[in-house]
Amino acid sequence: MKKTRPGSLFPLLRRFLVGLLLAAALTASPAAAFLLRFDFVIPSGEMNHLRTSLALAVTLKLMILLVFRVHRGWWSLVGVADIQRVLAGSLTASIAWSSALYLIHGANFPRSVLVIDFMQTTSLILAALMTRRFLNEGLSGWRAKSQLKGVLIYGAGWAGCALTREIRAYPRLGYWVLGFVDDDPSKRGEILSGVPVLGSGRDIPAIVRNLSRRRPTPTEILIALPSASSAEMRAAIAYCRKSGLPIRTLPSMGSLIQDRNLSRQVRDVSLEDLLCRESVTLEVDRIRECVEGKAVLVTGAAGSIGSELCRQICAFRPERLVLFDQAESDLFRIDLELRKSFPGIPILPRIGDVRSASRVQQAIRENQVALMFHAAAYKHVPLMETNAVEAAHANVLGTWNVFQAAQQYGVEKVVLISSDKAVNPSNVMGATKRAAELLSAAVESGAGLSTQYAAVRFGNVLGSNGSVTPIFREQIAAGGPVTVTHPEIRRYFMTIREAVQLVLQAMTMSQGGEIFVLDMGEPVKIVDLARNMIRLSGFVPDVDIPIHFTGLRPGEKLFEELISEGEDILPTYHEKIKIFGGPKPPAHSVRRWIEDLRYSIEARDDLQVVLHLKDFVPEYQISPELRKHLGMRQDSTAFKSRSAAV
Repeated sequence: MKKTRPGSLFPLLRRFLVGLLLAAALTASPAAAFLLRFDFVIPSGEMNHLRTSLALAVTLKLMILLVFRVHRGWWSLVGVADIQRVLAGSLTASIAWSSALYLIHGANFPRSVLVIDFMQTTSLILAALMTRRFLNEGLSGWRAKSQLKGVLIYGAGWAGCALTREIRAYPRLGYWVLGFVDDDPSKRGEILSGVPVLGSGRDIPAIVRNLSRRRPTPTEILIALPSASSAEMRAAIAYCRKSGLPIRTLPSMGSLIQDRNLSRQVRDVSLEDLLCRESVTLEVDRIRECVEGKAVLVTGAAGSIGSELCRQICAFRPERLVLFDQAESDLFRIDLELRKSFPGIPILPRIGDVRSASRVQQAIRENQVALMFHAAAYKHVPLMETNAVEAAHANVLGTWNVFQAAQQYGVEKVVLISSDKAVNPSNVMGATKRAAELLSAAVESGAGLSTQYAAVRFGNVLGSNGSVTPIFREQIAAGGPVTVTHPEIRRYFMTIREAVQLVLQAMTMSQGGEIFVLDMGEPVKIVDLARNMIRLSGFVPDVDIPIHFTGLRPGEKLFEELISEGEDILPTYHEKIKIFGGPKPPAHSVRRWIEDLRYSIEARDDLQVVLHLKDFVPEYQISPELRKHLGMRQDSTAFKSRSAAV
């Protein structure tokens, strides 16, 4: 016998009591209508009409109102949709009730009673609905204001008003809304949801000073602008900062649609808000068509990009997901997370290194992989400058192993995660990523291949492992200083989620051999990013936390590029994705180049590896620091091939 959970008893009891109240209201309404119609003296000839109307009201009208679910959702929050449902249910019930009475009594039934009953029934139900909300919100006003946190809400639109109503409905949140701030001049001085619009964003410092004389005093500002543009959001954050109060915000429209509870989604302003990038529009159906029901493998699955790829791929219901990485602890963590979040999808963690061709082949063969995302790579520019052999081994030979294994076992598509540092590279890391891009084009150009290869190139990912933001966060937590290499250095930034969304979108467009480049927006000055992070942490830049400039590191550029000379830009139907086409190396020469590279790597010869990369990527400019480190002469540009060495 199935047991009823204790937590489910209250909703059932509540609905039963609501049903009784509805029955009482439906009984009282016809009786009151008859009394009003006949001046509180009902003729004996009308008593039969009254008895019939009461019986039909309690049965027919109650049944229709229950069908319209009038008995649900009226305990705490009531909105326009609830009122519309009550009106529709009451009107339908009255029409059915009137029709039944006409069929029974004909035209002798007093028609004015029907009108009076409809008005009274609707009024009684709405009064019952609103009473709970009135008590719930009204009683919160009795609470001592000194115990509440005073807040300003930036945005007097639907989101701001809804957030205000929710704050009132839930006193336990501990907020008291002091007023709205809105940049629409027509709203100034208006009272919305019982709260005054006090001014625009520019007025925030003065508004905060005036409100500080009252109780409760303003303690924070909530930004309720879920549909604001990038420029509007930047301006709002700048205005709020001038008040010196903590700032919190609502997420984007997409998140609000998924979860209508606004107060639960209020969060601190983040670096993503400061980037203020426009939201990405995805062709979800096309992505699902490519992924659903297929075995997918992600190399570097434990890294920042790889793990986010895994999360988003799982949302499209693959047949199985293979997590391939050499980082044991991080792989263990993402495995646990995915199993918890997506219990219906087989998650298969596999310890492995892309530098081992046999291990890559085994992972693909045993799991019958159809799609691959190759995110495994070494990416730290300064570190790779002095570890050229390891960089080439992982980023070039590892990529070649993935491509060859995919071709051998009939993988449908392979997507390489590349970098903007592959454009006119000035460091070893960028040169290896450019070489990997060229390999994807060269492999694809071979005849009779069924596997489609593509590369997706984008810039820095905000908050990824080893990126500048975690370093800044640690330096701020330690009290500074925050170190920036150069006051003019700029970088393109994306959020991890946005980058992965566009990678999946590009995957659906791939026909083979393309290099997709993602729209990175405008480049961000690193020193501005540092100052914003200091402010978000509650400090004043250059006062509480100093910023020191350390000078450019070996192989580092002031500005990153997105296209190389000689590459043609081709638009796609997606506004944030473009295709760059350039010269492709002939497939027959690539295998010889790979074998020579393998020979230099096995010999642990950094100099020959660097020269070999230069031979394959002519636009690679070897940094003076690396030349000095390797003891290269200025004219040392020729790679010594294996045959020459032998």
